[in-house]
Parts: sequence; C-alpha cells; structure tokens
Amino acid sequence: MTRYLVERTFPDGLAIPVNDRGAAGLLKVVDGNAVHGVSWVHSYVSPDHKTTYCIYDGPSPEAIRKAAETNGMPVDNITEVHVLDPYFYH
Repeated sequence: MTRYLVERTFPDGLAIPVNDRGAAGLLKVVDGNAVHGVSWVHSYVSPDHKTTYCIYDGPSPEAIRKAAETNGMPVDNITEVHVLDPYFYH
C-alpha cells in the first residue's frame, strides 16, 4: 500500500466528542474508508482545530478522495509520502 498525507480544512473547526457518540462517528469513518481499500493511520490537528494532516494507506489518491466523499470529509491536498526515520542512520 502507498502512504499519503491528506490535508483537510474545517472552517468551523473539527469537533469530535470524547464519548460513545464520538467513537461511533470515528468507526463510521473507518468503515467508509474500508469500502475503498483505504486505512486511516492517524491524524494531526492544528491548535485551532481547523486543519488536519491525516496519514492514510491506500491504493491511490482517487481511492482516498472516494473514501472522503463517502464520509463527507473535505480534501484540500493529497501527497504521497515515505517515512524518513532519523534513527535509521545510527
């Protein structure tokens, strides 16, 4: 699988409740991604909660976009990325 960085903007901020409702919402996203062969690895959220930088594994940028559409998520940019581990050189 190829790894991608997906940048998203949430103009009103991203709010995920820390309760059963929030957990169910995230599981729905994971299930929606799976339909397209996409796996959400993890995300980084800006301090104002308006921008996320999400790491995904998937077959193509098109699959990432289709998964986002299925989940009603915005996509600003998709970049193929590779891991650079600073400890590899030691």
